[in-house]
Amino acid sequence: MKILHTSDWHLGHQLYGYDRKEEQLDMLNQITDIVATEKPDAFLLCGDVFHVSQPSASVQKMFVDAILSLRKAHPDMKMIVTAGNHDSGVRHEIFSTPWSLMGVETIGTLHQEKIEEHIIDVNGKGYVIALPYVNERYLQGDFFQSVLERVASINKKGIPVIMMAHTTVRGADFTEHDRSDSTVVGGIEGIEVSQLGEGYDYLALGHIHHEQFVHTGRHNVRYCGTPLAVSFDETYEHSVSIVETNSHGDAPKVRKIKIENKRPLINLPLEGFTDWNHAKALLKDFPDDKEAYIRLNVEVENYLPNGAVDEARQIVSTKKCRFCLINDHRRRDQTGELKSMTVSEFKELDPIDLVQRYIEQKGGTFTQEIASMFREAVNQLNQGDET
Repeated sequence: MKILHTSDWHLGHQLYGYDRKEEQLDMLNQITDIVATEKPDAFLLCGDVFHVSQPSASVQKMFVDAILSLRKAHPDMKMIVTAGNHDSGVRHEIFSTPWSLMGVETIGTLHQEKIEEHIIDVNGKGYVIALPYVNERYLQGDFFQSVLERVASINKKGIPVIMMAHTTVRGADFTEHDRSDSTVVGGIEGIEVSQLGEGYDYLALGHIHHEQFVHTGRHNVRYCGTPLAVSFDETYEHSVSIVETNSHGDAPKVRKIKIENKRPLINLPLEGFTDWNHAKALLKDFPDDKEAYIRLNVEVENYLPNGAVDEARQIVSTKKCRFCLINDHRRRDQTGELKSMTVSEFKELDPIDLVQRYIEQKGGTFTQEIASMFREAVNQLNQGDET
């Protein structure tokens, strides 16, 4: 069985006010071309399809058009889409019935009393266990292992077993991931890979944007990463993963296919920080005809010069690149107070960042429990808006 493993499309994501639809459409076209060439048996989209839980109508249409294009590229392919923590699980399941008639399975919420709804037969070539994002506190008993044992009981022919999930697995490298600490990424507290059970041949993960294997000794637990960078800190290569395995118990063979970004996110300088005058020189020397998003990484003693942002915008006014922000090295002044933020910087912040800053400014400790509870409250609020 051959699968295409992808996740974290974040459709509808805006970068400091810039609409990214053009490069997102280009990304989707590249993935469609890969499907036409590779002709996988299954297409796994492991969560965070959208950047927000209530995407606009145009963003939803972009997703629908992409699914139809992928279906046309390879009509025999089984497509499985699960919800991530950025998605609305309810929204994912609204049209699950008509989607299923087209060979597209959409799993938005966990059905703990009907675990068979998470088990998908890929045309007799393998089983996929499709699990959306779920807060660990809502799980009943050893749910993951129960599903794996159910598959084992029906897998009489010994065909491959693939499990897909959207979560933070401890032991993964997420040092450059936005809003992360040693165990929490994007409000999802890390779990041990052993908590996801045993009995799968490949664990297809979403949520961490940096493609990688999680080292467990079996080389079968993998984050495919996002195919398009979401932040300037994601300076690594972006791709989708092609996974092949012949039978249950075989080690999967994995290769990645790079996705090109027609408008890349570029840091100036490429590494580290520099002074303001040198940063301006780098911006002036940036090619006039090169499309890109630009972040200036500037070392400052106290504050940036007055009008620095306007000056940077003026420099690029005749260039094709898009200036986004000045990332200054000093986050706090000498009193420990938080520096002021521009409106665009404030809009880019995740609500959990504001809570963390507030708690730390008051002298408190931002614990994993607080992060988990806050993210849960935000998810419930977003889903409540749709009922």
